[in-house]
Amino acid sequence: MTDDASLESAAHLVGVPDEFQRLWTPHRMAYIEGGPKPHVDECPFCWAPQQDDESALIVARGTHAYVLLNLFPYNSGHLLVCPYRHIPLYDDATVDEVAEIGALTQKAMRVVRATSNNDGFNIGMNQGAVAGAGIAGHLHQHLVPRWAQDANFFPIIARTKALPQLLGDVRRTLAEAWNAAESH
Repeated sequence: MTDDASLESAAHLVGVPDEFQRLWTPHRMAYIEGGPKPHVDECPFCWAPQQDDESALIVARGTHAYVLLNLFPYNSGHLLVCPYRHIPLYDDATVDEVAEIGALTQKAMRVVRATSNNDGFNIGMNQGAVAGAGIAGHLHQHLVPRWAQDANFFPIIARTKALPQLLGDVRRTLAEAWNAAESH
């Protein structure tokens, strides 16, 4: 505890004191500034399975498909389920790929729910660049956890999403829970 004589007035500092809390998320600058352009010559979903799980943010691997964190997540725990084969559309997938994408998605829902206590999910695939697919050449399904109060002015006004966890921490938590979760 200090006495008032040792406190410095903020009147001369840059900015005006206000009632706002500040969220410092410096790792999000890559997204805000337009994002890095990694793997320009190589599909990131073909590249990822060739790497170690931690470096590629892979949570789990199956026989025909795998699960990884979205590098530019909408919410913490935003996962992608991808076939290993480089195919652009859902109807290009084999019966085995479709089945495993579905099974991995179901297990991902259980694992995310158990680790984050979310209230719901957005699940979907954008087919083709015109439909919003950022990587249109390689099929991938999004699984986005949602909470009742997860929307605020940031995405709407500032086109910014504040995330409470770093990607490496989320991957580690989900990978540990994945291995502990029972398959149904």
